[in-house]
Amino acid sequence: MSLRNNGRLSRREILKALSMCAAGSATLGPLLTGCRDALSSPAALEQLGGVRQARLDGKPRFLIVVGAVGGASIIDSMLAVRGSETTRAGGNAARLNTFADAQVQNVDGSPFRAVKVDSPQLGNIPVPVKTDQLPFVKKYKDSMLVATSVGTSVNHVIAQKRSLTGNNAWRGRTLQECVALQYGAGLPLPNVNMGNGGFVERGTDDSLPAYCYGEVVANPSLWPLGLDGMKGLKDVPSRDVVALARSTRNTLDAQSVFGRTFDDAEALRLWNEQRTSGQSALEVQELISRLNVLPDQPPKMPLSEYGLSSSPDAERLREVFPDYMSDPVEGQAALAFLLIKNRVSVSVTLGPSFNMVTTPSYKVTNPPLAYDFSHNDHRSIQAFMWSRLMDTIDKLIGLLKSEPFDSSGESLWDRSLIYMATEFGRTRSRPEGATEMFGTGHDLNNGFMILSPMVRGNTVLGGVEPKTTLTYGFDPRTGAPEPGKMTSNEADIFSGILTAMGVDTSGSGLPDASAFRRT
Repeated sequence: MSLRNNGRLSRREILKALSMCAAGSATLGPLLTGCRDALSSPAALEQLGGVRQARLDGKPRFLIVVGAVGGASIIDSMLAVRGSETTRAGGNAARLNTFADAQVQNVDGSPFRAVKVDSPQLGNIPVPVKTDQLPFVKKYKDSMLVATSVGTSVNHVIAQKRSLTGNNAWRGRTLQECVALQYGAGLPLPNVNMGNGGFVERGTDDSLPAYCYGEVVANPSLWPLGLDGMKGLKDVPSRDVVALARSTRNTLDAQSVFGRTFDDAEALRLWNEQRTSGQSALEVQELISRLNVLPDQPPKMPLSEYGLSSSPDAERLREVFPDYMSDPVEGQAALAFLLIKNRVSVSVTLGPSFNMVTTPSYKVTNPPLAYDFSHNDHRSIQAFMWSRLMDTIDKLIGLLKSEPFDSSGESLWDRSLIYMATEFGRTRSRPEGATEMFGTGHDLNNGFMILSPMVRGNTVLGGVEPKTTLTYGFDPRTGAPEPGKMTSNEADIFSGILTAMGVDTSGSGLPDASAFRRT
């Protein structure tokens, strides 16, 4: 048995040693003589604890990816820099994206900061922006981890996908696919994706079971109505008759020229599986009703007239997310809660698009290009979008906290992780002294916000150099800051999220990212 990673045992080797111990192996003595220090080190024991947790706790955990399209700048939120700090460090605060000292608020007992912005308009849209991140950061600081990052692309779609695959860190699998593989077997739709652009793309590992790949949902409020082939239609035959018709159809399809020609095609096999066992699995669980947020409102929406009903949680969700029909993100968050509560999915992805969104009352909920409208007016757009997503996340966490996971006393939130994924950061320069209407471009340098009771809360991995406002890296195993380190660390972020969620990464070659996990 070899020692790797600076004399530390791999997780596979630790498990092998323990199994040999249980079997009373005669070779265990020499093995432990050579590896005693590695096994007794705090890092190895911590790693072993993570392995035991992942292997012995067979209960599902839930990943919620929030795709912050357009480039959510971490220095416009939890890692904001005051102008006076840049000046003291020898930088030119007036020409960098720094804030007036009073706008950057400290969070008691925390390394995080919170930004307060008051602007007369949202870019060139005559909508005032008045935001304060402090209540959110104070509320969730103990379940919040911010990890600095350096990406490898400033193309929106490419960078979005790399934020999910760690730049192909594990055979091109996405985080959602990894979680679905670990916890989703047997669930109706383990991986539901309501994102946009690169956030909705599947990974490139074709060896995964088909259930790991994302089920794409375009309209979260209407999508549940398509989860039954009969219900919701008037004057249809009985289920037995429909089942007989389906069986006959499948037999005829298989005997057709097309069916015989392509009978060994993987795409056709998957299609047949989805419309036979897959369709019946969805219908028998009554998901058409259990996931439905729409109210029964004749004559506009006469659900009962068509034999349909709303979810038992629908009224509560409509109160929490009143704009669920007009604001896609609210509709996505409502469906995300129902998918997790009803054990339909272990991974859900949501987030705004590049489209301008207004409610029927003309309230703007999404500016054009979302975070990327920072090209026109960085300060007000970043403030507005951070506030928008923080508000949605806060409501979703509140719902998850209110629901028990099982009889153990855990809530759904206790077993959930929210990853606010984004493509990249924004450039740091601004016209001298400008506080409004200055634009920014794409920049590889940034950071990610992760929220979960399973991560090492109240923690910043890495840091910010006040002279330049650029973030620097960290050791993913220990969490020690590494000033001056500005190399790509996409694989570290990817590995850290999976580590915190207890996903078995044996044989993946991923870096040890123990620093992300709550101990």
